[in-house]
Amino acid sequence: MTESGTSRPHQATPGFGARLREAMDGRGPLCAGIDPHAGLLDAWGLTDSVNGLEKFALGAAEALAPRVAAVKPQSAFFERFGSRGIAVLERVVETCREAGALVVLDVKRGDIGSTAQAYADAYLDPRSPMAVDAITATPYLGFGSLTPMVETAREHGKGMFVLALTSNPEAPQFQHARTSSGRTVAGAVLDELRDLNAEQAPMGFLGAVVGATISETTEDLAINGPLLVPGIGAQGGTTDDVRRIFGDVIDLVLPSSSREILGAGPDEGALHAAVGRSLDAFSALRSGR
Repeated sequence: MTESGTSRPHQATPGFGARLREAMDGRGPLCAGIDPHAGLLDAWGLTDSVNGLEKFALGAAEALAPRVAAVKPQSAFFERFGSRGIAVLERVVETCREAGALVVLDVKRGDIGSTAQAYADAYLDPRSPMAVDAITATPYLGFGSLTPMVETAREHGKGMFVLALTSNPEAPQFQHARTSSGRTVAGAVLDELRDLNAEQAPMGFLGAVVGATISETTEDLAINGPLLVPGIGAQGGTTDDVRRIFGDVIDLVLPSSSREILGAGPDEGALHAAVGRSLDAFSALRSGR
């Protein structure tokens, strides 16, 4: 029952947390990013064009999606080519899901009221041509502004990863600021996620984005939901960083690697090998080796 006393629609499929837990346990804890920025297109010998985008993104999806728990396309690198780029993104999403990977669309949406609901309808409603398993979202209009997305995700068995502790140098200005209660903004976001994930098993549907290159943190990262950890590899994050930051909640960590893996392409065998190295490293980390 919701707080208003009305019943939530029945979910025909397991919730996002359960599906991600199964994928991480079965395929290993890795999210492979697909970030077709101009430098990578050039490194693959492709032009910075829709044709180059299509070859790069679909090639990456076909090579990576059968081997990882989740794939994370960065929407902006598709959007810059307009409607034709979005058409490529739709094909990437379809390719990844057909290969059995969950799709986390990195869009970092955040707005209020009907606009927030429209974003939810676009990405989290199965009837949408752009429907994915989860999206990234920003809470800096107030966590309550995300309610339409949270409720739509809950209704359809989808997920969200909410920005909490990101690695960019400008982040502390907002994320480390104190609220009127004395909590940091990041801590307040994590508290909200923990409350919404309460009593969900094996894992809640709402996750947090926590960068692999943040400094030491005293925030409680045990939110009973997945922790999407970007910044692995080319951006400087290491397995030692992940061990240092996440400690007892390492089982919740979904490391995300983009350039470190994509830089091995376009050779399919080299991409497979890059995925294998990352999987070996993070599987060992989870097992305590």
